[in-house]
Amino acid sequence: MNRSIFWELSYWKTNLLRHNLDDMHIEKNVFENIFNIIMDVKGKTKDNIKARLDVVLFYNRKNMELVCDGSRVAKPKVSFVLKKNTQLLVYKWLKSLCFPDGHASNISRLVNTKEWRLYGMKSHDYHVFMQTLIPLAFRDLLPKGIWDALTEISHFFRDICSSKLNVDHIERLEKNIIETICKFEMIFPPLFFDSMEYLPVHLPFEVKVGGPAQYKWMYPFERLDITGAM
Repeated sequence: MNRSIFWELSYWKTNLLRHNLDDMHIEKNVFENIFNIIMDVKGKTKDNIKARLDVVLFYNRKNMELVCDGSRVAKPKVSFVLKKNTQLLVYKWLKSLCFPDGHASNISRLVNTKEWRLYGMKSHDYHVFMQTLIPLAFRDLLPKGIWDALTEISHFFRDICSSKLNVDHIERLEKNIIETICKFEMIFPPLFFDSMEYLPVHLPFEVKVGGPAQYKWMYPFERLDITGAM
């Protein structure tokens, strides 16, 4: 394991915040994983054959295990994946959305109802989806326990990105996000989880030590026109 050269700095070991986790990209990746698995996006969902095989190894969920019928292997339907007709309702709803000027981009242009996918989304679009649209899009479409967990992660990112925070609230977020991730582990297959699903656990501490997220995230740099400045 390589040791960072920063440890050669005399003050580095006393730094409370040695790394800066980018809230923006964590939010984007968590949203993509959630949306792709719930909407069963072809080629992107993490509810695939490998995930179902992992269920046999790591989980005790008979309703998620593969079913073999002769030479055919089938995935049983699960409660966290929407049916095709319900998916179409979500895409049509997204297609009809209209936001106030300056709040978000024209998200309706990003929806392809023929291929049932979202295209060309920018980082701020993921930001709006995660913090505003997730609870609305899947309300009454998913079982209450799953919808509650999705709403909790949505509210977590909304709170962690607030311009005004107090220590008591941040400490509640530190406890609540751990419980929310545990709920996700009870819902989704093992393959759903990578490092991005666990990084939110560290965000409240970073906000407490480093200040509000908007002073640390990458939005200003992504908008910077480097070619025009040269």
